[in-house]
Amino acid sequence: MSKPVPSMRLDRLLANLGYGSRREMQALAKNGRITLDGEELTDADRRLSLTPDLPGRLLIDGRDLDPLPGVALMLHKPLGVTCSHKEVGALVYDLLPNRWRGRDPAISTVGRLDKETSGLLLLTDDGGLLHRIISPKSHVAKRYLVTLDRPMAGDEGKTFADGGLLLEGDDKPLMPAELEVLSPTSALLTIHEGRYHQVRRMFAAVGNHVSALHRDRIGGLELKENLESGQWRIMGPEDLAAVFSGPAS
Repeated sequence: MSKPVPSMRLDRLLANLGYGSRREMQALAKNGRITLDGEELTDADRRLSLTPDLPGRLLIDGRDLDPLPGVALMLHKPLGVTCSHKEVGALVYDLLPNRWRGRDPAISTVGRLDKETSGLLLLTDDGGLLHRIISPKSHVAKRYLVTLDRPMAGDEGKTFADGGLLLEGDDKPLMPAELEVLSPTSALLTIHEGRYHQVRRMFAAVGNHVSALHRDRIGGLELKENLESGQWRIMGPEDLAAVFSGPAS
């Protein structure tokens, strides 16, 4: 049996998407600035079915409606940008449309990349999806391109794969991780948990220092080559499926 399609009043929907207050949305409708299937929609009290095709049918000032609640994004995080709502300086949320700051439910990052790490970052307003991705039960791995200050000693791969490495300040050893050496000072590292600054601390534990860090894959989802630094796009069902599948799952 299929699930019933949820519905919502137009003014509440637009307010929740960050377009403005419900009173402002009432005025927007009365002024003929909202159309549905090519016809002016002047009644902001009208309930609309939240079907997947609604953003292409409902136009605000001639532009497609923003994504409905339940959206997931993939973003190429630049260096120097922080995964936070509150910190001073450049934030990942500054890369999204300004009105999206007013969305309810809010869009949040799925985990974090530190300020000096670039690469694939997921964002969503779906709390269930967020927790499913970060839950240890999902076994969603993350792969990083690591650049090091000094050449590797040669035994790092075995140390990481053994699963007994204890990081400073932790009381529980790390899960096994896979290291693919690319050069004496660069490698791909796949980890299966998300401890604080984990990759940097792993290499510090074996006497090295990470000078550059870039995440290129989450689960089986790889950062697209055509997604430039600072750019984002909406994830489709195939992207979400890839997160929970693929060679890194």
